[in-house]
Amino acid sequence: MTSPRFKRILLKLSGEVLMGQGQFGIDPGTCERVAREVMAAREAGHEICLVVGGGNIFRGVAGAAQGIDRTTGDYMGMLATVMNALAMQSTLERLGVHTRVQSAVQMDKVCEPFIQRRAMRHIEKGRVVIFAAGTGNPFFTTDSGAALRAAEMKCDALFKGTSVDGVYDADPKKVPEARRYETLSYDRVLADNLKVMDAAAVALCRDNNIPIAVFNIREPGNLAAVLRGEGTSTLVQNDAAYA
Repeated sequence: MTSPRFKRILLKLSGEVLMGQGQFGIDPGTCERVAREVMAAREAGHEICLVVGGGNIFRGVAGAAQGIDRTTGDYMGMLATVMNALAMQSTLERLGVHTRVQSAVQMDKVCEPFIQRRAMRHIEKGRVVIFAAGTGNPFFTTDSGAALRAAEMKCDALFKGTSVDGVYDADPKKVPEARRYETLSYDRVLADNLKVMDAAAVALCRDNNIPIAVFNIREPGNLAAVLRGEGTSTLVQNDAAYA
């Protein structure tokens, strides 16, 4: 079997993905579908790290807009990511995939604290490692947490699963003629303020030369296709030619 282009990847999912067709919360059926895609990627020879946002349960910025202190709101959001991580762990292990959750906010009754060397050892043993609670600090998004963990874990790429099939020059849901990019440079993303990830996350990936693949995780089987280089996505990397 040929070695995959990106062997060790960090898969970043928005919390909204786990809602399925609901308005909030966690849909068990959607969890299982995503878990099966992660399992298939692992069986294809990839080493998998996973970060899930918390927007399906609580979003700190939205809470701040309603009068909750931003720092408090962000910590509430971190706890939401732990809930999502535990849900994914439970689903993956039910499918027979050995999984560990590591949290940036220590809560040793339910998961491990984040320890880079221990996480590396889990990956070397073939386990899926789910990183929860972002960076452990308020005012940083889970995108920044994902980029940080990707750098710490020496990942070959960061795959961001969203509700659209790549990066566009305008919102494709509002502008039907919006054009999708095949490839982009980090600097172009930052200069044009393209909504790939927050600026801190993009800059961290740029500085550590970690490509970012943006694809639609809601389409069944798309993760495997993108990993094979066959699916529809946008790849953000150094010295990219725009297409």
